[in-house]
Amino acid sequence: MNIYLSIYLSIYLSIYLSFYLSIYLSIYLSIYLSIYLSIYLSIYLSIYLSIYLSIYLSIYLSIYLSIYLSIYLSIYISISIYIYIYIYIYIYIYYIYIYMTQ
Repeated sequence: MNIYLSIYLSIYLSIYLSFYLSIYLSIYLSIYLSIYLSIYLSIYLSIYLSIYLSIYLSIYLSIYLSIYLSIYLSIYISISIYIYIYIYIYIYIYYIYIYMTQ
């Protein structure tokens, strides 16, 4: 009788515990992980991304804009000065031509 009871209890407990633990753990872990991960990831990502993006963007934009603006402005100013001098010389030669032909 003692052997049957032990076999019965071992089978019953193994089946019961396997079902109970599988259901309980799946529900508990899914709820716990979803809540924990949502809170943790939202806080961590918001802090990390805000710090990282602010640092990265400030460095990137400062370097990029300084290089880009220096190159762009140097080219633009040199071209505009070149065009201004060209037009000025052209008008000056034209006035000299007009003055000489009179």
